[in-house]
This record gives sequence, C-alpha cells and structure tokens, in this order.
Amino acid sequence: MKIKIEEKDKGKRLDVFLLENMEDVSRSRVKTLITDGQVLVNDKMPQKSGQALKVGDCVQVEVQAPKPLEAKAEDIPIEIVFEEEDVAVVNKPQGMVVHAGAGNSDKTLVNALLFHIKDLSGINGVLRPGIVHRLDKNTAGLLIVAKNDNAHRNLAKQIEEKTAKRIYWAIVEGHLKEDRGIIDTYISRHKKNRTIMAVCGENEGKRAITEYQVLKEFKGFSLVEFSLKTGRTHQIRVHCKDFLHHPIAGDIEYGGSMPKVLTKSDPKSLGQYLVAKEIEFLHPKTGKVMHFEIELPAYFSALLEKLTPSGG
Repeated sequence: MKIKIEEKDKGKRLDVFLLENMEDVSRSRVKTLITDGQVLVNDKMPQKSGQALKVGDCVQVEVQAPKPLEAKAEDIPIEIVFEEEDVAVVNKPQGMVVHAGAGNSDKTLVNALLFHIKDLSGINGVLRPGIVHRLDKNTAGLLIVAKNDNAHRNLAKQIEEKTAKRIYWAIVEGHLKEDRGIIDTYISRHKKNRTIMAVCGENEGKRAITEYQVLKEFKGFSLVEFSLKTGRTHQIRVHCKDFLHHPIAGDIEYGGSMPKVLTKSDPKSLGQYLVAKEIEFLHPKTGKVMHFEIELPAYFSALLEKLTPSGG
C-alpha cells in the first residue's frame, strides 16, 4: 500500500491514518507494523506512531508474510475451562510464564497451548499465538485465548474498549482507608529499576484505571476485589503499592512480604496472592455473553483459612 497525503489528512497522526485506511487491523497491530519497520514515511522509518503527517508525505506499508510458528508444542498439563472453534478460556497456574521472552524459551503457556489446542490465532506474532492479553508469571487465573485472527481482533477490541470484564482477587497487607474506590493514575517504567513499573506523571506514562472493593478484613490483611478498566503491565500490583500503599501479600517486587502464618505443610504461594478470578466478554462471532469464574487456588485458600477475621 502506497498513499500520498492530501489536504484532508494534513496533521493527522500516522497510526490513526493507517487505522482509517487499512482493513481488519487493530490499533496494537498498527503499532507493531510501525515499530517493526513495515511502515515508511517518505522512504524513512517514522520515529513514533503518533507522527503528524504533512501534505505530500508518502506513506508506504509493506506487510511481511507471517513467519511459521517458532514456539514448540510441549505436553504440559493445563486446565482448559472452555473451548470451541473461535475461543478458549484457560486457567493459568501460578509460576507459569505466558509466552517466551528473555530467559523463557520453553515451558510457557504458549508451549502448552500449542500441544493441547489445535488452532491458534497468528495475529500476535510467532511467539504469542492466540494470546489476546496476559497475566504475570506469578498471577494465576483466567485468560482468553483466540483460535483465529477474526476472533483475536474482536476480543482485543473488547479489551481495548473496556467492554470485557476482568475481575481479580488479592490479599493485601493491612486495611484500606476506603472500602471501595476507583484508582486513576499514569504508569511507566520505574526510573531506577527498569524491571518494575511505577505511578508517574500524566506526561510520563500510560493511563491506568482500577476499581476496587474490600470483600473482607482480617488481622493485618484484607481480601480485595479489583476490576481492570485498563490493562497496563503490573497494573494492580503497582496501584496497591504506589496508590493504596498496601502491597499485595507475597509481592516482594512491589514491597510485599510472605505471610508467616502458614506452616510447612500448607501450600505456599510462589509470589503475589493475586488471582484473575472472573472474566466476561461477548462471543466474537455470536455476541453471546460469556462468563467464567474459578475457585481460588489451594495456596490462596490456605492463607485465607489461616488469617484471623478482623475483630475476632
């Protein structure tokens, strides 16, 4: 595709222009095309996806043919909560990485999906087939998997437009000042520790919105429900530490500590006590409401049973 910019598109953002002029592409896909060098403006790679276009600019898109999947199928047990021709829902265990990355080339959820599920969407690249959204390694729970590209685009749009519902439960340290509320901040990479995220100023990061509600208070801890309105990296964990000032139990990276009430025989957490407990979305083909909910993992329930109710 090669288009010369006319007066009507003067000043328009490059990514917006591409969304308007390309069929069946999502905003994230457009961003990937730009960062991967498959989009040129006047025969040069643009410096940013939001570059303003000028009259006479020549925008060229050369979409490369998708590479064959490089991740290998591995016979790793996973719980498939639901599966049909367009979508699957899986219950990711704590300690499993979703897809390959630095230091994680195998034993990921993707490796397991390639073994257990016949078809997966390829729109998200060769190492993340079917992955519409993700969970941190030590966050357990429900995750949607797309089985074809049309389903992937539809589901990604629902998440982007905040119509898909994602409910998490967490055990946080201490008692919150308010029993419920909405956290609305901006998040970016931590300035000193680039492996974690932090709340930042409006011009420094991406907007992150989380709704929360305290479900039950215990001596020294609270059981809290979180609803994601955006899906930033480590969003709930960051908001618990930097906004609520009550880190998630077991979340060492974000100021939490491992509870000491468990005995050696109790199942223990590998990290944060955070579970993606419920998920709801519209079926990408039929539009039917799909709702799924899981029981709490054994390590999570074990801690709740050991905690003393507040006032008890």
